[in-house]
Amino acid sequence: MQSADHVIADRLAEASATSVQSTMDPEVRTATKPEFGHFQSNLPLRLGRALGVAPARAAADILAVLDVSDICLPPEIAGPGFLNFRLSPQYLADYLTRIADDPRLGVPQALTPERIVLDYSGPNVAKVMHVAHLRSTVIGDALSRLLEFAGHQVIRQNHIGDWGTPFGMLIEQLRDEHATTTDLAALSALYRRARARFDTEPEFADRARSRVVALQRGDERTRADWRRLVETSLDGFDDMYRHLGVALTKADAVGESAYNDDLPVLAAELDRLGLLTESAGAGCVFPPGFRGRDGRPLPVIIRKSDGGFGYSATDLAAIRHRVDTLHADRLIYVVGAPQALHFDQVFAVARQAGWLPAEVRAEHVTFGTVLDETGKPIKSRTGEAVPLQSLLQTAESAAADLLAQRSTGDVAELAAMIGVGAVKYADLSAGRARDYVFAVDRLVALDGNTGPYLQYAHARLCSLLRRAGEAAAESPATSAAALDDPAEVRLAFVLTRFPAAVTATLETLEPHRLCGYLYELATAISTFYERCPVLADTVPDTVRNQRLALCTSAERTLKRGLDFLAIPAPGTM
Repeated sequence: MQSADHVIADRLAEASATSVQSTMDPEVRTATKPEFGHFQSNLPLRLGRALGVAPARAAADILAVLDVSDICLPPEIAGPGFLNFRLSPQYLADYLTRIADDPRLGVPQALTPERIVLDYSGPNVAKVMHVAHLRSTVIGDALSRLLEFAGHQVIRQNHIGDWGTPFGMLIEQLRDEHATTTDLAALSALYRRARARFDTEPEFADRARSRVVALQRGDERTRADWRRLVETSLDGFDDMYRHLGVALTKADAVGESAYNDDLPVLAAELDRLGLLTESAGAGCVFPPGFRGRDGRPLPVIIRKSDGGFGYSATDLAAIRHRVDTLHADRLIYVVGAPQALHFDQVFAVARQAGWLPAEVRAEHVTFGTVLDETGKPIKSRTGEAVPLQSLLQTAESAAADLLAQRSTGDVAELAAMIGVGAVKYADLSAGRARDYVFAVDRLVALDGNTGPYLQYAHARLCSLLRRAGEAAAESPATSAAALDDPAEVRLAFVLTRFPAAVTATLETLEPHRLCGYLYELATAISTFYERCPVLADTVPDTVRNQRLALCTSAERTLKRGLDFLAIPAPGTM
């Protein structure tokens, strides 16, 4: 179903071609103020400048042949050359009727479904997840849900760090302490002790390096210790993913170790293709177009001077696996902005080698940093990265304080829903390329552009619909005559914009676009709720039924949008 703004744009283009022989884009936009209607176009203004005629004359000529009567009230000429369009009550009523039984709420499916490999989260084994993992995890999860809803097949890949020197250190420390690693927190503490010894005790460092060699050569006892470390870490990651309500599981975890056997093969293939160059003892590829500040070509190091392989080699092996084995049509990497050059170079090398065919898209979805209230990257008092569990507990505690005097239900359970939702919404609603400030009092507030504000709007609708009982379920088809109050019209109009918001988010891979829409929807719900009585005895049946239909559609839409963001939609607050 074509959206109203697209219908208006198509007909404006036809009318301007007929009336003034113009092929200029009508550029129909959502109006910025209610007095400008629902949509606006400055086509007459631009035509006037291009054709040397008065904009009002161009507007009149266009309106003489334009027919949008099936969806709009008569268009208005405004200002120095604008056309304002208001959707008719009949169109809005018909739209609400159409989506009443539509599980997709008008959102179209992809015309060409793709097989998409989505790489996100990426914690390191033996370390608790910290604040730096938040953005990749929640952005990636939201995108995976939206892409699946659009009809794509999404293969989640959690590219965890589970190989290399840290594991020699860990295994030696494990054996020296005769330790049993029961959980990820204990394992993280073990890693810190091992790191301190590695940096200060040459004998321990030598043993750790030898242990890495044993691990790489497949020594069974060393491998058994390594598998225990990995399994303990995966259990800890799963606990955090469940706490966050994201869809990643152990089945999605693919460690760097999975590609280890392919790295020598990959290097040999690059050499055979004539792409591998010896530079300072290392095997490098110099993809064209990449130069440093000194103007010299920038290398992609495949094989290090000590014979080991770096991250670039592992990422290239992952691309080969995802294209050749997983048969991906599209690769999406949700990784921080500082890695932009790395991915640009890796994609370029993969293209040169033929491992990333032209028909397979590869995209780096970047994001900024979480800051504290001083504007610096958020750290603990000791200067370390803040554990993600601590961040969530802070938000949940603030939510519990907020609810203590408001809720009669299970405050702890509700506080967990609100706290997690507040953290995720604060992250997702910030443009992903931007840094944002983690200010717990602001992000758990029940007013403003926050997760709890959206959750509260949903809870109010649920409460109203529960009180309406059977009347809500049995409300008849929407009546155009009953769409009268400006708050009703505004809410109905915002509901028509849901498919466009979802589509824009999918096209840009920017969840803040959906967040902005949901905030607009929650604001329209709040205004409607305050201005339009629904269940009062003085409300006529036709108006009550209309308003119940609006409430039902608004609740379904808001809940669906929150589900896309993996934010809980409580039925009470």
